[in-house]
Amino acid sequence: MEQYNGSHIVVLEGLEAVRKRPGMYIGSTGPRGLHHLIWEIIDNGIDEHLAGFCSRIDVTLLKDGGIEIADNGRGVPVDIHPTKHIPTARVVYTILHAGGKFGNSVYKVSGGLHGVGASVVNALSKRMIVEIKKDGKIYRDEYINGGHPVTELVDGYLPVVGKCNKSDTGTKVTFYPDDTIFETVEFKADIIMKKLKEIAFLNKNLLITFTDQITGITKSYQEEHGIKSFVSYITRDMNVLHEEPVYLEGKSGEIEVEIAFQYTDSFSEQINSYCNCINVVDGGTLVTGFKTALTRVLNQYARELGYLKEKDDNLDGRDIRNGIVAVISIKHPDPQFEGQTKTKLGNTDAKSAVDEVFSSEAQRWFDKNVEVLKSILENSIKSYNARKASDKARTAVLKQLNDVDTRSKLASCSSKKPEECEIYIVEGDSAGGTVKTARNRKTQAVLPLRGKILNVEKATLEKILVNNEIKTMIAAFGCGIGEDFDISKLRYDKIIILTDADVDGSHISTLLLTFFYRFMPELILEGKVYKGMPPLYRVEYEAAGKGKKGKQSKYLYNDFELEKFRKEGHKILNLQRYKGLGEMDAQQLWETTLNPETRVLAQITISDTLEADEITTMLMSSNVPPRRSFIMQEAKYAKLDI
Repeated sequence: MEQYNGSHIVVLEGLEAVRKRPGMYIGSTGPRGLHHLIWEIIDNGIDEHLAGFCSRIDVTLLKDGGIEIADNGRGVPVDIHPTKHIPTARVVYTILHAGGKFGNSVYKVSGGLHGVGASVVNALSKRMIVEIKKDGKIYRDEYINGGHPVTELVDGYLPVVGKCNKSDTGTKVTFYPDDTIFETVEFKADIIMKKLKEIAFLNKNLLITFTDQITGITKSYQEEHGIKSFVSYITRDMNVLHEEPVYLEGKSGEIEVEIAFQYTDSFSEQINSYCNCINVVDGGTLVTGFKTALTRVLNQYARELGYLKEKDDNLDGRDIRNGIVAVISIKHPDPQFEGQTKTKLGNTDAKSAVDEVFSSEAQRWFDKNVEVLKSILENSIKSYNARKASDKARTAVLKQLNDVDTRSKLASCSSKKPEECEIYIVEGDSAGGTVKTARNRKTQAVLPLRGKILNVEKATLEKILVNNEIKTMIAAFGCGIGEDFDISKLRYDKIIILTDADVDGSHISTLLLTFFYRFMPELILEGKVYKGMPPLYRVEYEAAGKGKKGKQSKYLYNDFELEKFRKEGHKILNLQRYKGLGEMDAQQLWETTLNPETRVLAQITISDTLEADEITTMLMSSNVPPRRSFIMQEAKYAKLDI
């Protein structure tokens, strides 16, 4: 085995930029970005596992708010770095773009190819402690306030703080996120456990343990069958068309490919893709390769088995993927991701590798499992026939969209420049009237909905297109739907859902988001969908403190803000709670909810397609038991307004 030492650690550049613009490195400073710090450190242990040196990762949520992540890999090098002339471990944790992942001598496959993970976590922590077991010794280094070392070196080396067996190697990182940077520094055990389970599925036989010192919860994750079990887990509450998932694996050049999939009776498809254990949410070339090969192979079988005659057209890829749940996982020596948060893969060789492995291995598998093949083909033919039979009806409905009279509902804006226009979707004519009065008529359009739209989960496109409210929305947006969708024709830069802060308002928002997610996902993926955040309270008060006399007023957007306001010691003269948009006059609505200078908008994003699919299906489908279980589990986090 080649020695892993300081000469393998290549330095590209130096750390303050991370604290100034953390979003560039971890996506956000909210809960999502906070937990991303954990994944960055875990990634280093996974890279050791992929290289064949790590069999265990232990994650511990500490009572004092920190988190500890330990692996039994080789341990970060502790020798003196050849160009930086300090311990190599300190280079790794304090300098951006320093790591052993830029060449192939240490890691042939890695998820953390930018070499910024460990140093970014350090930069965004108020304290980090690193302990390294190597060569029978335990080394320690500590950093504070964004990566400043406080441990004194001994003759230029990290101090040895203990001894261990020579065979006992690994790295333990303990860190405390900086509360001056993050909106919250409270780690959520359920988020961590969900992610660890996913990591275990993607890394066969890797043992991962989780300990929550706060609640006493301990969990272990180890998956013998990898992504095949992953698919079974995803489909556990669905009606499946064949009992066991299809599992394929192979290698094309240096790229390792694993594919598992199972068909359900759903109308939608769910394809989850991973490269080097990183969830590439937006897919990319590996998904393209899978879709191409799946369509070609199943069309070949459809003709061989007589499902398609010589004169028949090929089955469309959408028909073949109807109801599929798939996980694609590849190991690539040089993946090209988009950005540090790695949402899309761009390597063209990934497409050909997945295509090649699927084409050869699927034929072997299907030849041995003909009944499963037949059930998949019958599902595809059923989808094909339904689509062909309804093409005329669907086309007729789509043509009608041009004739939909939106004038009676839509209050359009005068500007014709999409980049400066936005549309508010509101519930009912009453709220719609107030918003129409308060808006900026040049750039803000208003579309009131009359009642709740159709629950589109488990509904066909044809059924959806006869719903008047949905037809009006599609006509107003101008970008079509389904295969005719073209986001370049969207008439508005922002689609803003504005509903009351009650149960009905939440339900309407959920129905709208389900519709967008299932039939216009590009709107969400391209960042066009927002949730308007009207204030919950208006408070009149006399301010606390000297020189702050006289009555003042302020809007508060949630109970947390109200509680904080009370603690500041102000004398509250009047507290008004808004239960609906109709309780605000036009001026109040403008200054709190519509004015781009002062309003609060929440952009709808998808950080985890697997979770989005799972929760959407659970909450909106007709399968009651899992929905009841989810509601009971989450009820403790809900706030009841009676």
